[in-house]
Amino acid sequence: MEYFVGPYQVKGIILTNAIELDLPSTVKIHPVVNVSRVCRYKDQVEDQKKEQPAPVIIKRKEEYEVEKILNKKRFREKD
Repeated sequence: MEYFVGPYQVKGIILTNAIELDLPSTVKIHPVVNVSRVCRYKDQVEDQKKEQPAPVIIKRKEEYEVEKILNKKRFREKD
């Protein structure tokens, strides 16, 4: 499972496949990383701006229809 931390600014290009990141002192990793470990930051606020659908009321309880699954947990490599 991959996860990303950040966003952090790029301080400089070390090699064609390595960059140095501007990390705070609280992050305990080496600031020079391979470019394959870096991805462009996508602002996640845009997804929250979408209007939420109205809930469907079933037996006096609000229920929502699932639009998409954003993340899932795998247990022993099984879905």
